[in-house]
Amino acid sequence: MTSRKDELSEFLRSRRARLTPAEVGLSATRNGRRVAGLRREELAQLAGVSPDYYARLEQGRATNVSEQVLDAVSTALRLDPLERNHLVALMRPTETTPVMPRVRPALRAMVAALDPTPAVLHGPRLEVLAVNGAAARLIHDFAAMPAAERNMVRWMFLDPAARRVYPDWADVAAQMVAILRVAAGRDAADVTLNRLVDELRSRSTDFEAAWSARDLFQHTHGPKRFHHDAVGTITLNYETMHLPADPGLSVIVYTAPAGSPSEAKLRELVGTR
Repeated sequence: MTSRKDELSEFLRSRRARLTPAEVGLSATRNGRRVAGLRREELAQLAGVSPDYYARLEQGRATNVSEQVLDAVSTALRLDPLERNHLVALMRPTETTPVMPRVRPALRAMVAALDPTPAVLHGPRLEVLAVNGAAARLIHDFAAMPAAERNMVRWMFLDPAARRVYPDWADVAAQMVAILRVAAGRDAADVTLNRLVDELRSRSTDFEAAWSARDLFQHTHGPKRFHHDAVGTITLNYETMHLPADPGLSVIVYTAPAGSPSEAKLRELVGTR
């Protein structure tokens, strides 16, 4: 894994590279432009700081960066709220001791009780901590896997079955990598996460490409397509519920629109009428 200083530098460079002078109202008349996107001095001009100060900031050498400067740089780079929070996490790391998530028996019981509605309990690194029967039939029986391998991202990139389950595999897989990016920004010292990323980068060129994109994503809600040989393709809506008493843990529940063909297929798949 790269250091937090290098991660900060790469993140800022990646966001600077996606902007053009024309987009931000700057002249692009100079010849010999050899960088993608904005130059450092152009970004510094937009943020209202000196080129030297911005260079030190992008290199991870600036200290005690004020909230005003953070806001100015975030605005100049046109960061969305998730990206801004990621920048803050990289610039102002918190001292934490990452631990393996503990799952209360009541949480496992809740996930099981949601059956026949598919539900999955995830940890902060997208560990699969609990999965009910409906989700096991819809996605994968993670409970049958060795405990160390029960990770959604690991399964997505290393098990060919995942590409059959998700018709939109490339998009879903990229979102999962982007979720790991957010987690890495929060806890750069997370040994378990670092080992997972290093393993996947060495074993999957698709993961390496998605990781290098430095995209960020947060599970909230939305539609997702699944395929099962028994019933065909199903479109479900997912809702993510974060658990205040268990930081880092979340339950994702999948439902079908009432009266839809997907609802009928889901009922057939999970054995209900």
